[in-house]
Amino acid sequence: MVILITGGARSGKSLYAEGRALALPGVPHYIATAQAGDEEMAARIAAHRARRGPAWQVREAPLDLPGALETADEAGAVLVDCLTLWLANLIFAEMSVREEAARLCAVTRHLRAPVIFVTNEVGMGIVPENALARRFRDEAGWLNQQIAVLADEVQLVVSGYPLRVK
Repeated sequence: MVILITGGARSGKSLYAEGRALALPGVPHYIATAQAGDEEMAARIAAHRARRGPAWQVREAPLDLPGALETADEAGAVLVDCLTLWLANLIFAEMSVREEAARLCAVTRHLRAPVIFVTNEVGMGIVPENALARRFRDEAGWLNQQIAVLADEVQLVVSGYPLRVK
């Protein structure tokens, strides 16, 4: 089972995804893609950790998300939070987004454990004024579409409320 949960910033997607993962049998696995590059991001990561508590098996995978998914394919749901942070990490590391996304899709197709992906919907706003921001928006839209095709279920979270899309 593959679930994609998307929505805007601070829409409640992570909290919703955590609840979905905890409702599934087994010990939940959390794959974090965020990197604490500054104090503000470190505080965000700490808040997420505190909210989740000790019930989770946690892996950090800022770049090798497919590899982390392969090793987390055990009993219990796997929550990936989030695809757009992973995408930004790939872009800044000058890695091939398309190659890494293809690896991610290939691994996802063969997982036994349920996997829940969290991602940001970034295509509903204005066209960004610089090339890097436009590339990020375009790559995020493309990546989200690739995962949505694999997903058994897609949820759009708006103001804390999920809307089933697929």
